[in-house]
Amino acid sequence: MTPVVIGIIAAAVVLLVIVLYVIGVYNTLVKLKNRFQNAFSQIEVQLQRRYDLIPNLVEIARGYMQHERETLEAVINARNQAMAGLKQAAGAVGDANAMQALAGAEGALGGALGRLFAVMEAYPDLKANQNMMQLSEELTSTENKVAFSRQAYNDAVTAYNTYRQTFPPVLFAAMLGHGSDRALLEFESEKIAEAPKVSFS
Repeated sequence: MTPVVIGIIAAAVVLLVIVLYVIGVYNTLVKLKNRFQNAFSQIEVQLQRRYDLIPNLVEIARGYMQHERETLEAVINARNQAMAGLKQAAGAVGDANAMQALAGAEGALGGALGRLFAVMEAYPDLKANQNMMQLSEELTSTENKVAFSRQAYNDAVTAYNTYRQTFPPVLFAAMLGHGSDRALLEFESEKIAEAPKVSFS
């Protein structure tokens, strides 16, 4: 074989290795992206369950708390805002603005629920209501699941961002459609991660 042929073969082998490496980087980025998107879908399931429980909670409270209409309406309005934030975030998983909007809406909902539970303390019959106790227990359980799902999502996003930023994948990530980091889901106040403190004793 002539040196020219050997050079062509060597160049072809190097090119093949580079192409295979880029394919590997792309596949890893897709796999990591799918992981954090799946992790977010688990948050979505738990938040939707939470949103579904809130109207029942408000409806039971309404029967006992006729003079607290403003508090009850604030909870429903905050729930509706949080649902809109979740829908926006689900359409743009990992987008910093969408994650921040969801976090803000969840913070407002947590605050409204906290005020509702504080007002409920003045209504012993409501606190003793079996349906209210059951709903509160389900809400507490759901809060714990949200916290766990959020941690799994943040772990998956961190893995994606770390891989995307490492060398040499960083050289190819933008060309392969993975040019920016994904945002973590962090709540300003950890009220969503800490179940509301409710005492029915």
